[in-house]
Amino acid sequence: MEPVVHLRSAVSLLGRFPALAGVDLDVDPGEIVLLQGPNGAGKTTLLRTLAGLLPVVSGTAEVLGHDLRTDAKAVRRRVGLLGHATMLYDELTVADNVRFWARAAKARPADAEAAMVELGLDGRLRDVTVARLSAGQRRRAAIAVTVARRPELWLLDEPHAGLDAATRDVVDGLVRRAADAGATVVVASHELERATALAGRSVTIVGGVIEHAAESESRSEGQGQAASEPDAEPEVARVP
Repeated sequence: MEPVVHLRSAVSLLGRFPALAGVDLDVDPGEIVLLQGPNGAGKTTLLRTLAGLLPVVSGTAEVLGHDLRTDAKAVRRRVGLLGHATMLYDELTVADNVRFWARAAKARPADAEAAMVELGLDGRLRDVTVARLSAGQRRRAAIAVTVARRPELWLLDEPHAGLDAATRDVVDGLVRRAADAGATVVVASHELERATALAGRSVTIVGGVIEHAAESESRSEGQGQAASEPDAEPEVARVP
């Protein structure tokens, strides 16, 4: 079975700076992989690169069978990136945002409705403009967009940020069900107790290079521990 993510000596630049400095990584179909490392290590850059939003300037970089150096556009509709920025349109309602992004990924209208139900956005909030939402509600709407797109590869950057405990549980359940259905997930999170329990294995990135890959301690020993902070790298503009 071919890996969903296949990187060998992959280099990606932010300006002239090599934010990814020769990454080697394989992720198989149905895996949930925790990406961890210190602040500024390159976690966000790696997720954005896998989404086809940053150019790979050298090395091998294949996602879902497509070469990111020559065919990144083909990847974007098959990938769901949840970044620090919500990528929502403030002037549109929650429902309009979720429907728009679902259509951009060629998902069904029913997928948009189901995602709003999953995230508790099917009541009064569905007709509220994003500009009027709280930070937590915005995050729920952004997650609903990701779910509605039914991506083959989920790229989650701090998915639990700004959410209450109940909604964090919902997110974890959605991720597990997606993986059980065949989707692949790469998640960067500072909620390490949760993320380690969720993931099948973890990889550590330091200085733009993968340093360590291991089976999740929660799977092998019943618990996990590590230390990480969210990356503070800039987001890119909306890209359907």
